[in-house]
Amino acid sequence: MWLEILLASVLGFVVYWFVSRDKEETLQLEDGWWGPGARPTGGEDESIRPFKVETSDEEINDLYRRIEKVRLTSPLEDSRFHYGFNSNYLKKVLSYWRNEFDWRKQVEILNRYPHFKTKIEGLDIHFIHVKPPQLPSGRTPKPLLMVHGWPGSFFEFYNIIPFLTDPKNHSLSDEHVFEVICPSIPGYGYSEASSKKGLNSVATARIFYKLMLRLGFQEFYVQGGDWGSLICTNMAQLVPSHVKGLHVNMAFVAKNFYPLTLFLGRRFGRLFGHTERDMELLYPVKEKMFFSIMRESGYMHIQSTKPDTVGCALNDSPVGLAAYILEKFSTWTNSEFRDLEDGGLERKFSLDDLLTNIMIYWTTGTITSSQRFYKENMGRNFMTDKHNQIKVYVPAGYAAFPCELIHTPEKWVKLKYPKLISYSYMARGGHFAAFEEPELLARDICKFVGLVEQE
Repeated sequence: MWLEILLASVLGFVVYWFVSRDKEETLQLEDGWWGPGARPTGGEDESIRPFKVETSDEEINDLYRRIEKVRLTSPLEDSRFHYGFNSNYLKKVLSYWRNEFDWRKQVEILNRYPHFKTKIEGLDIHFIHVKPPQLPSGRTPKPLLMVHGWPGSFFEFYNIIPFLTDPKNHSLSDEHVFEVICPSIPGYGYSEASSKKGLNSVATARIFYKLMLRLGFQEFYVQGGDWGSLICTNMAQLVPSHVKGLHVNMAFVAKNFYPLTLFLGRRFGRLFGHTERDMELLYPVKEKMFFSIMRESGYMHIQSTKPDTVGCALNDSPVGLAAYILEKFSTWTNSEFRDLEDGGLERKFSLDDLLTNIMIYWTTGTITSSQRFYKENMGRNFMTDKHNQIKVYVPAGYAAFPCELIHTPEKWVKLKYPKLISYSYMARGGHFAAFEEPELLARDICKFVGLVEQE
């Protein structure tokens, strides 16, 4: 007992010293060139060009041929999703994909919102830009940049956009009306992939900052999950005077001693600011932290070291690509879905929506370049990059979804984001928050923006 108290006191002192010694810093806003060859001597074309998603009979027929030639391995008895994507359920997905899924119809849905491309740092950057269909008299919309992660895409935001741009017609207050900009990370979907090594989250944040300036926005809100949360965080570290507020539903809190306190057990949780809800989401630590990370992080090691190797297989096989990506939409939505024969995929998503996200990767051939983002961010200087060492000094909001891969208590978040003004325990939902629970996330974004505007 006394040893535990001593350890708790020492850890408390270390945390206090660690928190109190930091000074306010920002990242240096540099420049880059990621296109092929050397940077041209002339200026870059800064025009913004309309873009449309298109398809063809050749593209669709090639997909069908590859699906028809699939060769699957039978699953072990009673294995469900414990060994990965269950091939018995995969047969159902493939049958739907081949015989019922209408890619042409989904292309029309994708084109429902206006798409654009523009050259930034040598890359053709794709984005959608959705303005409110109507505004209350005398009001201007609030610009909001929303950034996806892996293995998602800009399509994750299609269902949340109406709540943000047309809230009154979607059961929300029209106190806050947004115009939403959703870019594709370079190397994802319709954004051109880098030709050079080193395009990481900080470079992406700088590119998206330039995009917002090009669209005429000097101040704006940013929101993201997964890689999107890191990119938006980096943007707030690069140009804090331009970011009015940062809202995330996942936090990278690498420089943080608080997780060490978990091993002291539940009895000392309150000493370190953990609530009862935190305790429920963090304990038992062995299962919810250690085993969970071990189960769900194998892909990360591959993609952080040799992404091109597995990329060769995934870029050549739509079936392999679907299994690889859809498995994440199962267990990252709810870890208990691994106990189900179908991985629980259709409990939260439709096959049309899931396969549309797959098709964005498949038709653009960008699975390999999307995986390289892990290598660029985690393969070198992992945990030692400056952005991991410094805090974020813009107003911040955090939505804690209960089925996120790892729960991050408010105390942990506040260590990275000292100006945290909103922390919400969400009623339900997992990693793909905007895709899974668009209304819940939209309400929390509006709550956060309201608090920022009051300050």
